[in-house]
Amino acid sequence: MNDRARGTLIGLAVGDALGAAVEFSAPGTFQQVTGYRSGGPHGLGAGEWTDDTSMALALADSIATVGWNLNDQAERYVAWFKTGKYSVNGRLFDIGITTRRSLGRYLATGHARNSGDRSEQASGNGSIMRLAPVPIRFAELFPDKLGELALLAGESSLPTHASEQCVSACRYLAVVLAALIQGEDRDTVLAPDWEPLKQLMAIKPLDPKIQEVAAGSFRHKRPPAIKGSGWVVASLEASLWAFHDADSFEEAVLRAVNLGDDADTTGAVCGQLAGAYWGESGIPQKWLEGLAKRDMIEEALVPPRPSRPI
Repeated sequence: MNDRARGTLIGLAVGDALGAAVEFSAPGTFQQVTGYRSGGPHGLGAGEWTDDTSMALALADSIATVGWNLNDQAERYVAWFKTGKYSVNGRLFDIGITTRRSLGRYLATGHARNSGDRSEQASGNGSIMRLAPVPIRFAELFPDKLGELALLAGESSLPTHASEQCVSACRYLAVVLAALIQGEDRDTVLAPDWEPLKQLMAIKPLDPKIQEVAAGSFRHKRPPAIKGSGWVVASLEASLWAFHDADSFEEAVLRAVNLGDDADTTGAVCGQLAGAYWGESGIPQKWLEGLAKRDMIEEALVPPRPSRPI
């Protein structure tokens, strides 16, 4: 279980770093990704990662330090935004429009629960890309306290992405990741009649478009219908498509990043799934060794420090 929990966060960072060099590139316009490479829109070095991992590290630091506090989570996102803390190179070089605007609202109001944009038009993938620390820390809530796990996952979206599609995507993905971390079978977890999915829907129905993905839309499509888009629904669908029948971590994540477009985030979301399933031990050694600032990832994987109750 520890191997799979570690794999969830490390897999996020590996997928992010693999996709960084082809972010914003249309599918078919770049040489297929087979490993880390330098370049891309931010001029990163091979193995360096983007905002997906930075925000995941901020979220992990918040949970480990103070427990569950949305304002503290937002404060750490602001520290990254303003000072480059949690960044692979010590500076801010990439931030989504929705995230930037939401953090601006947080700075103006001091209320993270209400700072995220609730409109459907603001349904980006910025909260599923960073989600790993929630199912890692609260995996023990699966399956007996499913409602608590889903509630925390949904709340984690609110500081920046408060639309129902984003919140629903976080709820569903966190339950899937927690189940995989606990050692549940992949085919069972992704089945449309999975019992915990029924329970999740009974607690509170998922957004209809997220329901379609959970019901298996990713099984019946192929690129170009599958898109590495910044839209949370398409992003979740693409990540599950890349993961659901892959034979290895490597196959899954390379499928994801080679969709292009928002390649770093498709890679990060798929990397969470693949890492939770195959574990850190299933990630190619060359990618573990080539991952930049591995010490920052390791620090985030340290068990939570003493904190006030969650």
